[in-house]
Amino acid sequence: MPISQQQKKQFRQQAHHLKPVVMLGSKGLTDAVQMEIDNALETHELIKIKIAGDDRDARNTISTEICSYQHAELIQTIGKTITVYRQRSEKE
Repeated sequence: MPISQQQKKQFRQQAHHLKPVVMLGSKGLTDAVQMEIDNALETHELIKIKIAGDDRDARNTISTEICSYQHAELIQTIGKTITVYRQRSEKE
């Protein structure tokens, strides 16, 4: 599901006004957090996630894990906040 640079630009514009809907705390990326991210992506498609911690490499690893697990696309990273997109699944 790779998206083009033009689509990423449009998603960045759409996400500009969004607030983070999921926030990772000191416990990190748990199954419950993954479920919340999944629910948020199903509902909104484009979400922001705030990742606590000062270690940039750890935040990058977590964002990669989220995108891989959720089959989502990383749109952008600004500081401790990432923007993620996943097209809504077709439910009959």
